Amino acid sequence: MKIKQIFLTMTLLATLMGGALQTPANAAAPHKPRIAVMDFDYGTVRTYSEAIFGSDIDIGKGICDLLVNDLVKDGTYSIIERKALDKIMAEQNFSNSDRADATSAAKIGKLLGVDAILVGSITQFGSETKKTNLGGGGGTWGGYGIGGIGHSKSKSTVGISARLISVDTGEILAVAEGKGESSRSSTSLLGGGGSWRGFGGGNADFGSSDFQNTIIGESTKIAVDQLTLNVVAGAPKIATHTVTVEGLVAAVDGDQIVLNVGGKAGIKVGDQLDVVRVTKEIKDPTTGNVIRRLTTTVGVVKATDVDDASTVCTPVSGSGFQSGDRVRTAAQ
Repeated sequence: MKIKQIFLTMTLLATLMGGALQTPANAAAPHKPRIAVMDFDYGTVRTYSEAIFGSDIDIGKGICDLLVNDLVKDGTYSIIERKALDKIMAEQNFSNSDRADATSAAKIGKLLGVDAILVGSITQFGSETKKTNLGGGGGTWGGYGIGGIGHSKSKSTVGISARLISVDTGEILAVAEGKGESSRSSTSLLGGGGSWRGFGGGNADFGSSDFQNTIIGESTKIAVDQLTLNVVAGAPKIATHTVTVEGLVAAVDGDQIVLNVGGKAGIKVGDQLDVVRVTKEIKDPTTGNVIRRLTTTVGVVKATDVDDASTVCTPVSGSGFQSGDRVRTAAQ
């Protein structure tokens, strides 16, 4: 009998301890660090890139797009939309030569309202090429590029580095590197399983499966995946800024919902705000002051254009938005 009581007591204690260790369902989730990712500088490898593609392709943008996709899938960071970044850079006359400059990047990041900004450089982009028809049995190792004369086998290597910059101080918070080498060799870095032609107008689609099946695409993907892991590891070093935003719907014009708060209140392009409607005000019977407002949820809107004093939003969910509705969000 005593053994049974002891067993029941131990079972009850284990259940209570297990419940105490569980995270409450309504516990607030930690804020994600909000970052922007600049196109990578590729000036030191431009000659090798031109030899591979036959023209000047912005491989820095291609690398950036791949990295952003990886970071979004990982979920550690909140990534600023490309459109918002491009708009600020255009307004600030930001040039390609500024891509790796920490001071310029911090200025852009502060205007975007992010916690940190990531800048990077492509340090290696090409191959060592072994000529099989020059000389005796061993062959000769050449430089970067796709070969040149004779028959050759190329293995591709891509190296990239990045820095996370504080927008408040310009300090380098973390550094990250990635290096990838193709597991195969081919007579062309654009060969080896892909028939990629995804470049035009100076830009490149590095996310396509055709490109990633090529020799250069394989090593690029490996390098970016490795870089992503190292960038994610730097997240704890970023101080996040929590801003509470409150305002009103000033006007509704079709799918455009205009708020009476903007950048000065802390709203940034891409932020989502809850929209509620006051159904009743409860007043203190002694003072007559409003002590509580009862509300009903109208929906969620997303900021698409922000100036200092106003914000244009589009609906994410809900309908029937009206002037006077209240908006509120905790912007990261």
